[in-house]
Amino acid sequence: MPAKSTPGQQPARRRSFSRTADGWVRARQAVQIAVLLLFIVLFIASHQGAWAGSLVNLPMRLDPLQMLATSLAGRTLARGALLALLTVLFTLVFGRAWCGWLCPLGTVLDWFPFRGQRTRRPEPPASWRRIKYALLFITLAAALLGNLTLLVLDPLAIFWRTLSTVIWPALDQVVTGAQALLYQVPFLGEPLVTLDMWLRPLIFPAAPLYYRDILFFSIFFILLVSANLLAPRFWCRYICPLGALLGLFSRLAIFRRELKGECKGCTLCTASCPTGTIDPAKNYASDPAECTMCLECLPACQRAQITFTPGFSLTPGQDYDPGRREALIAIGAAAAGVALFRSSLLAKREAPFLLRPPGAREANPDVVSLTRCTRCSECIRACPTGALQPALFDAGAEGFATPILVPRLGYCDYSCSACGQVCPTQAIPLLSLAEKRLQVIGKAYIYEDRCLAWSDHTPCVVCEEMCPLPEKAILLEETTVWSPDGAAVQIQLPHVVRERCIGCGICEYKCPVSGESAIRVYIPELEVPF
Repeated sequence: MPAKSTPGQQPARRRSFSRTADGWVRARQAVQIAVLLLFIVLFIASHQGAWAGSLVNLPMRLDPLQMLATSLAGRTLARGALLALLTVLFTLVFGRAWCGWLCPLGTVLDWFPFRGQRTRRPEPPASWRRIKYALLFITLAAALLGNLTLLVLDPLAIFWRTLSTVIWPALDQVVTGAQALLYQVPFLGEPLVTLDMWLRPLIFPAAPLYYRDILFFSIFFILLVSANLLAPRFWCRYICPLGALLGLFSRLAIFRRELKGECKGCTLCTASCPTGTIDPAKNYASDPAECTMCLECLPACQRAQITFTPGFSLTPGQDYDPGRREALIAIGAAAAGVALFRSSLLAKREAPFLLRPPGAREANPDVVSLTRCTRCSECIRACPTGALQPALFDAGAEGFATPILVPRLGYCDYSCSACGQVCPTQAIPLLSLAEKRLQVIGKAYIYEDRCLAWSDHTPCVVCEEMCPLPEKAILLEETTVWSPDGAAVQIQLPHVVRERCIGCGICEYKCPVSGESAIRVYIPELEVPF
């Protein structure tokens, strides 16, 4: 029989356990920071176009929710979807450790725990956890019907989209403003110019980018983080559909939290758990489907009774777990939602000026459904001119957060195919530069009543000069016009050769007319209200 430990040995054992537990928590935090930095590095690389797209979009292809929904919507295995099996296998071994160790959004939420609020108001009831399972079922059911709109709630898509449209443009403005102030210091001017020439092309765009709906996405992210006032990791507990999917796999996980002995009920572990999954009514056991393996309970336990050990038992469902009835309701809700999206109430007919990235229209003939687009915004980030913008309701509710090309804000660079390189699902096809230059995004049309040359007889040849095609799609025609005083004036009037035009939009972008451009790119297959 093993010898009994003396009272003096027990505190020493607890101190040793506490040091080990603290070490594991610090290791998790270090992994979180490392993964977040890697995510940001890949984010920055997506702007450069120097890295392989398969590497840049690796996080998205590791996302089982995105890959599963895309495969269901497209009725075929999405490109790169097999990589998502690595995440599934990881979950089957370590449970929802993806959420506690690897998810960048989860890491940010850990930085804003608002733990002091927990003592002021009760947390939401455990039944609220059904919300994320309902959203998961609705997302997958809608994907079966060809709708991927709810992928806007995927945590990786949220974080990438927020970085692209909110954080990075704002950081660019802050850095630019700080540089303007520091340039006034005499001895800092030259070093700042050198630093700017070296650093800005690596991190920031050559010109400040502007995203039309930055306020909407900013408010959404602020609300997401502020929800921690209700409960730490509120999003992960109650909303995240990816967390729900991983939670289902976690019921089969090999490693799980266990108690080595009878708990004395000090509740320290319960107070330390950021997901609130430790149940005092069940001898302080935790649900593997909700436990993110954060290990915060380890140093909290004063009796060193907690361990994470392998096991093979199937965890029974909790009170908040969705049953068959909830699944059927979710499927019905998804069908009704898709039908509503495509009804005249919410769906917006494809507008003549609603342009898509090069090749996207051919890859997705049913442009409204966009059965491959995961709303990840990788293409929006990769666009060097800021031409690609996330749609709010320009394409109707079903096209929410999908990429559209807005030539007045930027143009499709004739020598760039970055959007197709970084797209994880090939909603934008991967094209060589030669193939991309043949893609027709739209056709340009000149509004003669707004054109300086046509309406005011003011010499202007900007659109013709800017056209990048070897055989110009805009030609100038020498024409005699009559001035108000009756004199004959020779002027060059621009004309669009529609057979050559590919709709890159640089003419619309560069048009010097204030407000709406005098030349606009439209979808030639649709009726244009000229």
